[in-house]
Amino acid sequence: MNVHALIIDPQQDFCDPVSGALYVPGAENDMRGLAALLGRYGAEWGAIHVTLDSHHFLHIAHSIWWQDREGNPPAPFTIISEDDVTSGKWRTRRYEEEAYSREYVAALARNGRYPLCIWPYHCLIGTPGHSISALLFPALTQWEAMTGKTVDFVRKGENPRTEHYSALRADVVDPNDTTTGTNSVLVKSLEHADRILVAGEALSHCIANTVRDLIEITDGSVTEKLVLITDACSPVTGFEGYAEDFLREMTVKGVRTMTTAEIQSDNLKAL
Repeated sequence: MNVHALIIDPQQDFCDPVSGALYVPGAENDMRGLAALLGRYGAEWGAIHVTLDSHHFLHIAHSIWWQDREGNPPAPFTIISEDDVTSGKWRTRRYEEEAYSREYVAALARNGRYPLCIWPYHCLIGTPGHSISALLFPALTQWEAMTGKTVDFVRKGENPRTEHYSALRADVVDPNDTTTGTNSVLVKSLEHADRILVAGEALSHCIANTVRDLIEITDGSVTEKLVLITDACSPVTGFEGYAEDFLREMTVKGVRTMTTAEIQSDNLKAL
């Protein structure tokens, strides 16, 4: 059986309770469980895809992009709506980005997933927070040593003018940047899998958007292959409802959920 693991953003800034800039409560335990699962059964898996949230300091979802009428930046976790920008409550610090940013928040409203959230500076390229959790990384190198295969690292989020929760495409595609469009290479690889195990951070955002996009892009053909590992992913604090809504949505669609303890080779074959 060709099993692929899709591990979303298992990075220090999400997983380290001490130094993580956008720590997701429980993420360190998610990484421990995932590493143990890899140690038990990883040698039998055909591929491991690991996505890496990768940001510049200057980014549309960071405080530096925006200011209020007094010139103050928004605090982390501020939600900026289309009305906020239209009314002038929030405007860009760089005038040349004003028109684009207004259209951007309008596009987010149209796609109906998430409004613009100002995040703490996180997963900045070149910083320790961008690196893979120290709890998981040894298991990945061990998998490479055991199988002779290399982990497929997938970077996302480097375009400063759009959010990129999903590993498969940006929330708003930049027509001048092909990296924000559909990652057809990753999609095709996952389509060839018999089972796709999904874990990582965060359940409320990057996992949710990735799985939704994968189902949509493949017209649902991978739905029965998907297995969400529920004890190896956690939601961002304050967004637990997003995660609950996502899990309910996936249950209706027929996506399976399992814990790390439940995942065994025989179980996967029997699904």
